[in-house]
Amino acid sequence: MAETIHPLPPGRRFLATSSTMMATLMVVIDTTIANVALPHMQATLGATSETVAWVLTSYILATAVAMPVTGWLAAQVGRRSLFTVGVAGFTVASVVCGFANSLAMMVIARLLQGIFGAFIMPLSQAVIYDITPPEKIVGAITLWGIAVMVGPIMGPFVGGYITETLDWRWVFFINVPIGILTAIGLAALPHSVRERRPFDFIGFALLALALGSLQLMLDRGTHLDWFDSTEIIVEAGVVVGALWMFSIHIATAKHPILPIPLLRDRNMMAALVPGLVVGGVTMAGAALISPMLQILLSYPVYDAGLVLMPRGVGTMAGMIIAGRLLRHVDGRALVAIGLFLLAWSLHMMTGFNLEMGSRPIIVSGVVQGVGIGLSMMPMNILAFSTLPVNLRTDGASLYSLTRNIGGSISISVGTALIASNVQRSHADLGTNITAITMPFLQSGMIEQLGMEGRALLSLLDAEINRQAMMIAFINDFWVLMWASVVAIPLVMLMRPAKAGKAPIPVGE
Repeated sequence: MAETIHPLPPGRRFLATSSTMMATLMVVIDTTIANVALPHMQATLGATSETVAWVLTSYILATAVAMPVTGWLAAQVGRRSLFTVGVAGFTVASVVCGFANSLAMMVIARLLQGIFGAFIMPLSQAVIYDITPPEKIVGAITLWGIAVMVGPIMGPFVGGYITETLDWRWVFFINVPIGILTAIGLAALPHSVRERRPFDFIGFALLALALGSLQLMLDRGTHLDWFDSTEIIVEAGVVVGALWMFSIHIATAKHPILPIPLLRDRNMMAALVPGLVVGGVTMAGAALISPMLQILLSYPVYDAGLVLMPRGVGTMAGMIIAGRLLRHVDGRALVAIGLFLLAWSLHMMTGFNLEMGSRPIIVSGVVQGVGIGLSMMPMNILAFSTLPVNLRTDGASLYSLTRNIGGSISISVGTALIASNVQRSHADLGTNITAITMPFLQSGMIEQLGMEGRALLSLLDAEINRQAMMIAFINDFWVLMWASVVAIPLVMLMRPAKAGKAPIPVGE
């Protein structure tokens, strides 16, 4: 079989590639675009601050559960058909989200968005490999990677701008024209060969149960004080038990949901952990820095988005540089350099303070973006370089799923660490507040000051809280930094590409 199974004329390939990129960008932006609109949705939908979080949780949960079945569905109905259904369904679900007048209606619509969006991400990656000639694959994957990595960074900025200038409902309505154009453009895709294979109901049920329980545990853990809650203990037990049974089932089933040849592919398996780390740092970085800027440094939503935009510029630059160097430098070296830059940027972020201007944020963001670009693009190429054509969709599903899980784990762990470290740091800082260090706290002084004394105490407590929260964010950056460092040696488990030639997926 040829290395690229669907060579297309240049004009048709341009239309197919453009439509694939638009679909990818639409889905990845939607993973974060609704975050800044949550307070506005809460008032309109009559939800509480805890229940409105299901607008985000339902989307992530549905995506995690539906993504593993993408490979089997694509084999049954064809990639083009499933891709078109995914885009059309995602667009219709976006319309329902925009017209939602209750929390229940919004959550159901977001579940549908997550299901259809789960098909789009792995299919888009597999399609790019299918329709692109071997000599152009590095450039095509670079463009695709830019959409995947920059989308979540752009989401809060775009969502904040739309919410402030129009209405939160337009956060979802903006998908309609994009979805219609994309669905039409996907007609340029070729029909793929269908491969009938039995559906692994047991494997899917076990994996869906494990992923669903994991997402619920990660999302609700902070609110329920983690393992002090019976619900979290039960969910953790379900995750461990389901994964254990799933691993046994995969090893013994005749037609498992994750094909055995895929799990035996050295490069794909070796790329999963670094991919999980980079995906986690990317998502956690966007989720942590934005509230830090708004809460601690008093940046408006729009200004916070502008300050974070250089991170996206750095990501694009890193991917372009990686694409240029990949034909002359071992891809593993580029991934290792990218992870080192990622760790360095996080080390720079541990020096953040409450008095800084925007320069440290921009500089560290650019370095982090370059690190993300240098690591993700070559790692993507290397992961698929030894994968047979018929396993691309399954491989893309597993790779995307791992990256999403990395983001969910990083955000949940980061949020939990902030909550615990704020309390600990507040207590530590409070030990330095005594009548000796602050004479106005001497006995009777506050009562003599009356209202002004109580106001002074409130200001003092607020400042201690600010300092404690800053310390908590810095501790999170330390954890992410060491996660990036630990992932560097794992890169060497992948097979190297030959110098002077970009790694190209092989056929069977």
